[in-house]
Amino acid sequence: MLDIVAPPDDTSPLLSPDDPPVFRVFNGEGQTPLLIVCDHASNRIPLSMGTLGLDPERLEHHIAYDIGAAEVVGRLARRLDAPAVLSGFSRLVIDCNRQPGDPQAVPHKSDGVSVPGNTELSEEDEVLRAETFHEPYHHAISQALAHIWRAGTAPWLFSVHSFTPRLLGGDARKWDIGVMWNRDHRLAAPMIEMLRDEGLHVGDNEPYSAREIAYTLERHAMGAGLPHVAVEIRQDLLRTPEGTERWATLLGDVFRELLTMDALHGVEHF
Repeated sequence: MLDIVAPPDDTSPLLSPDDPPVFRVFNGEGQTPLLIVCDHASNRIPLSMGTLGLDPERLEHHIAYDIGAAEVVGRLARRLDAPAVLSGFSRLVIDCNRQPGDPQAVPHKSDGVSVPGNTELSEEDEVLRAETFHEPYHHAISQALAHIWRAGTAPWLFSVHSFTPRLLGGDARKWDIGVMWNRDHRLAAPMIEMLRDEGLHVGDNEPYSAREIAYTLERHAMGAGLPHVAVEIRQDLLRTPEGTERWATLLGDVFRELLTMDALHGVEHF
């Protein structure tokens, strides 16, 4: 589904020639000044790490990646003719939406599940993971945004995630989609209104808040004053091709309308 243009990294001791690239770029020459990113696109673990001590079946669950998010991103990028950058490995290896060094960046436990392969790491081990997986992905985002901006238009940044309908011991999370933002509400406010007009149960900074977890948006858009927003889509709505197509269509329609609004463009600091 995705055009992989990043070459495999054969310089890191954590990777082998049989591993996939650490990030994927799709439609890199897309003409719409909107970059779509997916921090938790993949459940892959480098061959050198086995399964991090987990039952392989666990890697099909939400603790390993954002189920359905990559498929939505690919379909949406095609629909809008926009470039996209997607992470290549599981959030259990390192979470690309967290600051390296954050205790949750390389989690010892996720939603009640212990991750044995992450429990005995030295600081050097964690630094190597950040250098191998985290930084190349974020460098690719920086380069993609710069490529758009050099063409003359301040780019937008849109981050796509998905969330499990219920965390261990928690209540049902009934939102269809959540829209995440911090100080810059330029895209979030009209997006929330448009999605609610579709009859959807839309969370405003729910089930997660960009005021608490928004590393990718903060690093690449907030400081530069670029319009940005993130969404979380409930995973049971993304289990089929029809589901991911539905959400790509909905979000594509929203962005087509947003892109026509002159007041939403340009650099602005909040």
